[in-house]
Amino acid sequence: MKIANFERILSGFFDFKILSSHFKFITMSLEKDVMTQMKAAMKAKDSAALEALRAVKGAILLAKTENSQQELTEDQELKIVQKLVKQRKDSAQVYREQNREDLAVPEEQQAEVISQFLPEQLSEAEIEAKVEEIIAKTGADGMKDMGKVMGVASQELAGKADGKTISLIVKKKLA
Repeated sequence: MKIANFERILSGFFDFKILSSHFKFITMSLEKDVMTQMKAAMKAKDSAALEALRAVKGAILLAKTENSQQELTEDQELKIVQKLVKQRKDSAQVYREQNREDLAVPEEQQAEVISQFLPEQLSEAEIEAKVEEIIAKTGADGMKDMGKVMGVASQELAGKADGKTISLIVKKKLA
């Protein structure tokens, strides 16, 4: 149901200005949220945040044009944000290996700005508990079953944990 229909239906029952603004905030897409934060970063003259937010906006627009869609699903948006965070962290790691701290710091700052769009990440203990449940559920009993466990774990923990962390924990538990 579209927001306009809600407005028409609910206008007689509630103080509509408050309800309408609250409802629109809840349904705000990632793209609109990024635009709002871009405006705030421009006003604050925060160039690092602005650069990161522009990267998110660009990735969203690129995904929309590739798929010729009007709106992206939450899963698609989540994958885009995860990809951007991973790129920034990998770049920072490479810069550190090359002793280029001056380039690593901005990459980490951008990763931090972009990661605010991700759902809250699980702690390592929570991931271990979930992986143990998955191992019990799948009946895995060694490294030969790692693919089976990783498939289920990747689906269940999508967006809540980094794939690299999941993989390390699965290897540790199956070894």
